[in-house]
Amino acid sequence: MEVKEAKSKGLSRSFEVKISKEDMETKLAAKIKEMQPQVNLKGFRPGKVPISHIRKMFGQSIMNDVVQDTVTETTQKVIEDNKLRPAGQPKIELRANGAEVTTGKADLEYTLEVETIPEFEPVDPKTLKLTRLTCELEDKDIDERLAELAKGQMTYKKKAKTAKAKKDDAVLINFVGRVDGEAFDGGAMDGHQLVLGSGSFIPGFEDQLIGAKAGDKLDIKVTFPAEYQVAELANKEAVFETEVLEVQGGKPADLDDELAKLFGFDDLDGLKKVIREQAENELNDQSRMKLKRAILDELDSKHDFDLPPNMVEAEFANIWAQVEKEKEAGQLDEDDAKKSDKKLKADYKKIAERRVRLGLVLAEMGGKADIQITNEELQQAMIAEARRYPGEEQQVIEFFQKNPEAVAQLRAPIFEEKVVDLIIETAKITDKKVKRDELFEEDAFE
Repeated sequence: MEVKEAKSKGLSRSFEVKISKEDMETKLAAKIKEMQPQVNLKGFRPGKVPISHIRKMFGQSIMNDVVQDTVTETTQKVIEDNKLRPAGQPKIELRANGAEVTTGKADLEYTLEVETIPEFEPVDPKTLKLTRLTCELEDKDIDERLAELAKGQMTYKKKAKTAKAKKDDAVLINFVGRVDGEAFDGGAMDGHQLVLGSGSFIPGFEDQLIGAKAGDKLDIKVTFPAEYQVAELANKEAVFETEVLEVQGGKPADLDDELAKLFGFDDLDGLKKVIREQAENELNDQSRMKLKRAILDELDSKHDFDLPPNMVEAEFANIWAQVEKEKEAGQLDEDDAKKSDKKLKADYKKIAERRVRLGLVLAEMGGKADIQITNEELQQAMIAEARRYPGEEQQVIEFFQKNPEAVAQLRAPIFEEKVVDLIIETAKITDKKVKRDELFEEDAFE
């Protein structure tokens, strides 16, 4: 094998590789000899087909495999000999005529381009100084959660005829909806109970019932949403002839053992205990999430090195595909919606660069600490992912078993969390108590 470096610029390396046709012929002969015992052709005893006959019948096909195997093997050898750390799949371009190579008339020649991972020294986690936001769980937080559960078990009682409906009241109504003066299917109902403020009706409908009382008759004018499930009604203006039969006041369920039993607990104390545990877990998870964000910000600020362009472009492509999907669905962030595509692409390119940089830093730190992912951890991750698809758990597990690349995607977040754990264990961290609102304050997306 002859190898000549053709280019070395930044993180890009290029090599010209040549394997002589004589070497390829030797490889072909060895491959045929290796196959001979397994070849079974009519007219010959099993394993006794002459090598010359195998070459005549299958030589071209076998040589195709030999070429592919040779390119794979020699590419790996070039990478190892030059101590390269590829940042992705190498790019291979055959320089010789493929037909002439596979017929033994020409040497196998190809160009190998490799984008490498940059060389850098990651920060020592012991030198990092971080602040961890913490929040103590208060009794009022538990009381508020209990009150929400009680409110969800609301009972409604008829109010006086003169009572005016207000938000969170229920109204008992008859209504008929019309578009362009014509009633439409599903637009009429008698004796329907509607909780004002529930958002269960067309936007604007419930608001117009605020202040109504029993016996009132009114025309409620609304416009169906553009994404309304009945296509022929989307964006259409409608008038609902509505009669209010009753105004009903709501009463939350009592905070007692009976409420707890509705949720599968023996008594109120048991329900409170679980609510407290859930609330504490939420605070702890949010505290860790904030600390992780602070860690990533610190790592980003302390590292500056060239990034593999292809890695950045691939990351940006993934981000931009999601942005375009959100644009089409009308779900783009309010601030982003005001920006031009040029500005959006520039902003998200920076985010892609940050993600690639942090990915390389975390990988380097994890490698230095010899962080490993166990089969048990991967198995747990597979099970957790499968549980997201009730009824299809077995199919999900089988998918992972047949697709190593999918398993690799599970490995990445586990590895990242382990590196974050390492930093938390070794960095200098100061705890700072804050109010719940500050702990749950949203960070800018990156």
